[in-house]
Amino acid sequence: MAAVVGGAVLVAVAAPGEAERPRAAVVRAGPLDNPDGTRAGLVAVSARADRAAAVRLIRKVRVAPRGSGRGYTRLRFGANWADTARGVPYAGNGCRTRDDLLARDGRAVEYRRGSRCVVVAMTLDDPYTGRTIRWRKARADRVQVDHVVPLSYEWAMGASRWPMRKRVRIANDPLNLMPVYGPANEAKGGAGPAAWLPPVRRVRCAYVTRFAQVALKYGLPVTRADKAAMLAQCR
Repeated sequence: MAAVVGGAVLVAVAAPGEAERPRAAVVRAGPLDNPDGTRAGLVAVSARADRAAAVRLIRKVRVAPRGSGRGYTRLRFGANWADTARGVPYAGNGCRTRDDLLARDGRAVEYRRGSRCVVVAMTLDDPYTGRTIRWRKARADRVQVDHVVPLSYEWAMGASRWPMRKRVRIANDPLNLMPVYGPANEAKGGAGPAAWLPPVRRVRCAYVTRFAQVALKYGLPVTRADKAAMLAQCR
């Protein structure tokens, strides 16, 4: 199936009952126009009305003290890039979540011979640093898929009390996932917006808006300092 969106062509294929996967041109969107996370990138929120809408969204996020990280491991959120989450786009389509996200955001995507899933090469325009990265699977860590709201942050803010199925959903929800330059993701670690923001200033309001979208979707609070930092980026 092919669709024309904003003058660009998005080509996708899907088996019956599956979410479609992007296969060719990339259609980028800001967070306010991308509430399910199926469109690529992180377009800056620049119009005054959009920034005001972002502020209204962020104000809805609850605040709470950051709790203990005791007991956190990646496995508390399911197998790495599991395709078993329910109720999120791309889930159950037979491809690992990481490959779904590389296909969503990458240009000139190449797949392993005989596979409709495994991405082996692509070009990524990294929204966090502004770099254009020509990536190959042989250097896999050069592009990492960031959890916008880090899993360790989620754990400390209440996800430790969630059922496993909810943790698997947030770990594999494309709304919470962004392929980026690996060292930038490593620098971020488990930090909230008060401690880390993308180096590219123009996308910071978009980044914290996405952070708020994820928090609201999953009923997750943020710290008071993080909420203040989020509001400051969009005012």
